[in-house]
Amino acid sequence: MSCRWGTELWDQFDNLEKHTHWGIEFVERYTKFVKERSEIEIGYAKQIRNLSKKYQPKKNSREEDEYKYTSCRAFLMTLNELNDYAGQHEVIAENLTTHIICELTRYIQELKAERKSHFHDGRRAQQHIENSWKQLESSKRRFERDCKEADRAQYSNQTMIEKVGESMKTYAEVNRKVLPIVSKCLDGMTNAAASIEPTMDTKQVVESFKSGFEPPGDVEVEDYSLSMRRTVSESSYLNSRGEGKPSRSNSRGKLWPFKRNKGSGPEDCSHLPPEQRRKKLQAKITDINKELQKEVDQRDALTKMKDVYIKNPHMGDPNSVDPRLEEIGQNIDKLELDSRKYEAWLLEVETRLAEKSDPHRRQSGFPDGSYTEDHSTEHHLKSRSTVFDDDFDDEDPLPTIGTCKSLYPFEGQNEGTISMAEGELLYVIEEDKGDGWTRVRRNEDEEGYVPTSYIKVFFDTNAKGAMTYI
Repeated sequence: MSCRWGTELWDQFDNLEKHTHWGIEFVERYTKFVKERSEIEIGYAKQIRNLSKKYQPKKNSREEDEYKYTSCRAFLMTLNELNDYAGQHEVIAENLTTHIICELTRYIQELKAERKSHFHDGRRAQQHIENSWKQLESSKRRFERDCKEADRAQYSNQTMIEKVGESMKTYAEVNRKVLPIVSKCLDGMTNAAASIEPTMDTKQVVESFKSGFEPPGDVEVEDYSLSMRRTVSESSYLNSRGEGKPSRSNSRGKLWPFKRNKGSGPEDCSHLPPEQRRKKLQAKITDINKELQKEVDQRDALTKMKDVYIKNPHMGDPNSVDPRLEEIGQNIDKLELDSRKYEAWLLEVETRLAEKSDPHRRQSGFPDGSYTEDHSTEHHLKSRSTVFDDDFDDEDPLPTIGTCKSLYPFEGQNEGTISMAEGELLYVIEEDKGDGWTRVRRNEDEEGYVPTSYIKVFFDTNAKGAMTYI
């Protein structure tokens, strides 16, 4: 059974138009691909030739005498072979241009003109078909003509496909001719891949991201069933009262009126883990030493210039250099002060890291990079202590939402905080809101904030506002 567009696709004129347009675009895209490949080959060959020419021995020079040695002659032969290698790439570009680009470019223009003519006639035929329902005899003749136009379009499409197939064969042959050279290039790629060292890369990742903290120890499992039942009972009792219950957001604002600063970390990089802090401080010291060396070099140069001016007054005024020397001296003093400051911080970090090998290093109970309380707000908090006490005297205590166990001791010197010993059990009454503090209670009337990183929290799953352990 023959496949003819004129009969099988008589009502698919729009789809045929799109399909043939896509076919022409495909040939154009393929031609552009071959053209860009040819340009790459020409450019590559030109660069190879320039490289070979650059290292060719110059006439009447000392280099010609050197070529009496076999190593030099071998290098000259390599340059000549490299020149021939560039010629092969030029052959590729020339063949691609001659056999594919020029041929397809000319054929695309012919195909576009022929397609335009065919589909112009096809559109006219469609218009006649719409009117043929009223004129039957006229529509038969026009339908016959449409079939012939479709057949010609089919023939044109088949010819186009044949041309594409021939071009693809030519493309494969052009590449097959340079396969030996390509094989050598692939061997080089294989050798490069064999040089990869996963172990070294893995160690590099450790060096880049190592924090210096020890892995957490085993989690102690303790029976909190009694305290949990008391917590649920207390929560139910307080929630049933309704009236007089303070807002958690308001009480938090009264108890803890300041937040930790966001943005860039402190100058001593204490917000970073020990290992990362050590690397950051080392990098900072290196930068400061570089700047210091620049300033010292400038000072030495200006000092020499001043000596020259003193010995030869006609060359310049020696006093004109003094302001700059004074400025550089101030810069050097500042950089030396910064260097000593960062070296002291670095010594502190390295000492703390060295203590990791000591089995008794954690007797103090504080974690590496532990939080330091901010005493800058102490005066402000004390001035509000009277208001704080008055606000909470008449309020009902907040319900407990879980329990926590302190991992490290905390002194709680600031107003609004509460001290705790290592291993102490406390009740959680307000979870961490993202500022690094959790509100806890020890007795019925003793409560305050502690760092979230110093405790392990066990939330009551039935309590409102429970969150995941941080």
